[in-house]
Amino acid sequence: MDYAQLIDDYLAGPQKLRAAVAGMTAEQLDARPIPGTWSIKEVVCHVADYEPVYADRMKRVIAEDQPTLLAGSPDAFVARLAYNQRDLDEEFALIEVVRSQMARILRSLSPEDFQRTGIHSVRGPVALEKLLQQITDHIPHHIKFIDEKRAALA
Repeated sequence: MDYAQLIDDYLAGPQKLRAAVAGMTAEQLDARPIPGTWSIKEVVCHVADYEPVYADRMKRVIAEDQPTLLAGSPDAFVARLAYNQRDLDEEFALIEVVRSQMARILRSLSPEDFQRTGIHSVRGPVALEKLLQQITDHIPHHIKFIDEKRAALA
């Protein structure tokens, strides 16, 4: 695997997310144009909440021998972490700084380091390479939902 390219893709995610919500009003960001789904603001807050979670997982896999990696509940985060009161500029800043710091760490590793594993509390063994791929794919995954919501608002 081309780890340098994967890390570049990881670093490119925040700008793609910013572009996906560019020009939207506060009302549009808070709207729920597709019933039963999160608002666009909630999607961005969700992404921001999982950046430090994944950074912690990756750091522990790098630094510790087969650490336990705890699962999280995205719906519980949305329900209990004041998403409606959060500031999107802060959310984007958090995403960007976490990814910048992690990229610096990841670029220092050998290819063998990406095969180190942690034990996810639900999914079992997971390699650093897989964790990095999952969090790199996280923003594009959610941009699809943002695009759908924007289309529904039009």
